Amino acid sequence: MFGKRGSDDGNRSKPEFRQPAPGPAAPGSADTAVLARPAAPAQSGELAAQPARRPVEPPPLAPEPKKVQRERSETYYDTKSQVFSALIDTIDLSQLAKLDPESAREEIRDIVNDIIAIKNFAMSIAEQEQLLEDICNDVLGYGPLEPLLARDDIADIMVNGSKNVYIEVNGKVEQTSIRFRDNQQLLNICQRIVSQVGRRVDESSPICDARLPDGSRVNVIAPPLSIDGTALTIRKFKKDKLTLDQLVKFGAISPQGAEVLKIIGRVRCNVVISGGTGSGKTTLLNCLTNYIDREERVITCEDSAELQLQQPHVVRLETRPPNLEGEGEVTMRDLVKNCLRMRPERIIVGEVRGPEVFDLLQAMNTGHDGSMGTIHSNSPRECLNRIESMIAMGGYSLPQKTVREIVVGSVDVIIQAARLRDGSRRITHITEVIGMEGDVIITQDLILYNIKGEDASGRLIGEHVSTGIGRPHFWDRARYYGEEQRLATALEAMEKNAG
Repeated sequence: MFGKRGSDDGNRSKPEFRQPAPGPAAPGSADTAVLARPAAPAQSGELAAQPARRPVEPPPLAPEPKKVQRERSETYYDTKSQVFSALIDTIDLSQLAKLDPESAREEIRDIVNDIIAIKNFAMSIAEQEQLLEDICNDVLGYGPLEPLLARDDIADIMVNGSKNVYIEVNGKVEQTSIRFRDNQQLLNICQRIVSQVGRRVDESSPICDARLPDGSRVNVIAPPLSIDGTALTIRKFKKDKLTLDQLVKFGAISPQGAEVLKIIGRVRCNVVISGGTGSGKTTLLNCLTNYIDREERVITCEDSAELQLQQPHVVRLETRPPNLEGEGEVTMRDLVKNCLRMRPERIIVGEVRGPEVFDLLQAMNTGHDGSMGTIHSNSPRECLNRIESMIAMGGYSLPQKTVREIVVGSVDVIIQAARLRDGSRRITHITEVIGMEGDVIITQDLILYNIKGEDASGRLIGEHVSTGIGRPHFWDRARYYGEEQRLATALEAMEKNAG
């Protein structure tokens, strides 16, 4: 394998690499004309014929890219399958594993170029480059997913079997032309992803949650549970971590509202971030954690570790599913209970789904101020109801009033995030939990998002407004941390803007 590199180093990147093959096959071969085209411009005698030939190829590609791709797809995938099989027979995987990724990619490109030349495939330079890239991704990366993972504008990747791949861009779902060779290739890539975090997915264990190295969340459900082939869903994280200032630029929150959120994170309010699926709860939680003091010891508990805290003193904990014998499971509740013994100053639960909410409330109520978590719900009031429901799921037979007193004594602020019908994400409520009247929990909204209408392109128009509360319930806490002046200034500015 490595003997070839020494002799071919000089020709690695040159298109002439494929030209030896057409020579012997020249007599009357149609394939030869296709392969010879890249070299034609170098010959001045054919300059008169070449301009007439060149414009013929691009037009069908530009107006109908999808149609051309469909016509070529079966031939392309058949060629790719043959080249891939020949590559596996030729390459020494044990030696390849010793190389760094860039060297391994160059080695594969050299061998694939040799195979294409030997087998005399009729391919243009663009098709050959595409084939080289695809095969390198298949061997070293995540196959057809690689170009999607490289794009920073994609929020979700949804694979419904080997032939249907959808993405979400700017809040809208669209189908792509990307496909897998077959369902087995898709399942192999899923197994490659989940094995990196010590998990497995197959017929005996067909459901799996995992993560990519950058923290992107992955869910896999394989046959026989998924009838039309393996279903893979990836919630992608941006390479550049978002901050509250960037959320202001996107219109998710006003500048004054962002100032209030910074103060909430700084003065150790206990925060619950509420929102529906894809509303940006985890992103907002990441933004708020930027305002935690760097000296504090923070412990995170998650089903799949996706939080990306910037503080130096962070301990990350992750749940574990049961093994094939049904043993060894570590639940979120086990993690939250255990982290109370780890001297945390703040506890952050990535997503609260069940009885662990009771342990989180206990932590918030027993000296771990500034703890945070996210909950699926559509409004602050519904968030409080869900907390009660999840406590009941744990089998606690506590009176309703007692449960609500625990909630009131634990949660300071609920931040509601929402994805609107135009695909945009907005913070719609910043709401305080201030106490009880009888058996009812009393809340007050500090900031609301009012929708005014929509523009000509269908984008919703709205603004964040203050409800006129000059001194929030956490005012004393802000004063304790010396932030009361900033808080008053932000609320006054928002009220003036509304006026």
